[in-house]
Amino acid sequence: MYNILRSFISSMQNLIFTFNTVSPVFLIIFLGYVLKSKGLINSNFISISSKIVFSVTLPCLVFIKLSTTDFRLAFNATQVIFIYCAVFFFYGLTWFVSSFLTEDGRDQASFIQGSYRSNFAIVGFALVANTFGNHALSQAALILAVVMPLFNVLAIIALTVPVKKEEKLSLKKILLEIFTNPLIIATVFSLPFAFLKIGTPEFLVKTIDILAALTLPLALLGIGGSLNFASLKTDFKLAFIATLIKIVVMPFVLTYIGYKLGFRGETLGVTFLLFATPTAIVSFIMADAMGCNSRLAGNIIVLTTLGSTLTISVGIFLLKILGLI
Repeated sequence: MYNILRSFISSMQNLIFTFNTVSPVFLIIFLGYVLKSKGLINSNFISISSKIVFSVTLPCLVFIKLSTTDFRLAFNATQVIFIYCAVFFFYGLTWFVSSFLTEDGRDQASFIQGSYRSNFAIVGFALVANTFGNHALSQAALILAVVMPLFNVLAIIALTVPVKKEEKLSLKKILLEIFTNPLIIATVFSLPFAFLKIGTPEFLVKTIDILAALTLPLALLGIGGSLNFASLKTDFKLAFIATLIKIVVMPFVLTYIGYKLGFRGETLGVTFLLFATPTAIVSFIMADAMGCNSRLAGNIIVLTTLGSTLTISVGIFLLKILGLI
């Protein structure tokens, strides 16, 4: 009887931990949706705030975390290689699956991108901080730094080849996209500070800290304000299948493989959150800019954002109750 009671109390503690971890992130997203529906924020605010997050505050967050990271302790070569192999595998898989679901290249392009590209920079960072504490953001920033170029390159290929916008991929365009990405620039600038232990003036650190602190709340409000439920009926089948791949198959299969490879604690948790977070908002922006089905891209974002409230909660609860994180 005592063991049963202790097991029940432990389960309830893990359930409360999971709720306290996940709910604040999605409550802020929901607040963004409410504010937009009430007219307190509009599309212009969301557009401008998203640009500020992408170009200013998120690079500040990446810089401040990476510049103070001890790469000898934070860098896990096995984890990085595993993440790259996993992304490539599911990228190829979703490309293969899309060819059976639709012949429209514009639909295929949005389906592929929506099925693999995680919103780790925003939702993932917030969940990592809530689950493990702010110190774990160094590992999260390091993972973001190595995976962001891959996400960008694969997105450009996915949005170009299926619609045959170009007979030949432009290497110059791909390289320009990579090296002008604010997150990549922040990563490059942070490396000398991390490796050479260069001290940053206190006034500058405090300024960057203030800007970095704006990132998560501002971005989460923007995600909520961007949700559009009215268009869900259109392209629902494609959006639903992409959602299943993105927030169910991909995170749970890859987390299990990571466990078998020996990942535990923060390493396993960060890996799970990388793959479990909903599709990145930028996938809609890129799909629209490159002439693909932006409506489908938006629907995938809506469904993965809604669905991940459940799948992330279940995932964290299972990892916690099994003593893996």
